[in-house]
Amino acid sequence: MKEKKEKDQVRDSESTPNRIATRTTLRTGWLLLAIALPFGVTLEALHGFKVQAYLGSDTRREMWRLAHAHGTLLGAVCLVFTALADRHVPEASRRSIARQIAWGSVLMPLGFFLGGIANSEGDPSLGILLVPVGAVLLLVALIRCARGTH
Repeated sequence: MKEKKEKDQVRDSESTPNRIATRTTLRTGWLLLAIALPFGVTLEALHGFKVQAYLGSDTRREMWRLAHAHGTLLGAVCLVFTALADRHVPEASRRSIARQIAWGSVLMPLGFFLGGIANSEGDPSLGILLVPVGAVLLLVALIRCARGTH
């Protein structure tokens, strides 16, 4: 009972922006999984039914497989962050780290997906430019998490 009371006090002491940011990251994780997993099944169907719009471009196939894989993995990263943030990420930096993780987790798979739309053979379209932006956001967030862990 005493433990529950202490946890409630910690939650109550958290600022509302931190709670909102953490909830947003949680929602982002679930949405990424809800989009990326069926997208992978769709890619399998496109391959199975020999859809030429998909099979005709090696670059498109690669970009979309990367979008599926990164969306799934980064959705799980969002969920892990949300589960561990209260105990392992300092409150002062939690909001900005949560935002970086959420945005990075969306931008990377989105960049891969857009890179496979209207691409020329051998080169992804300009949407691929979102990938390094997302990667930098995630890298900075992960380093900040590692530095702030106690």
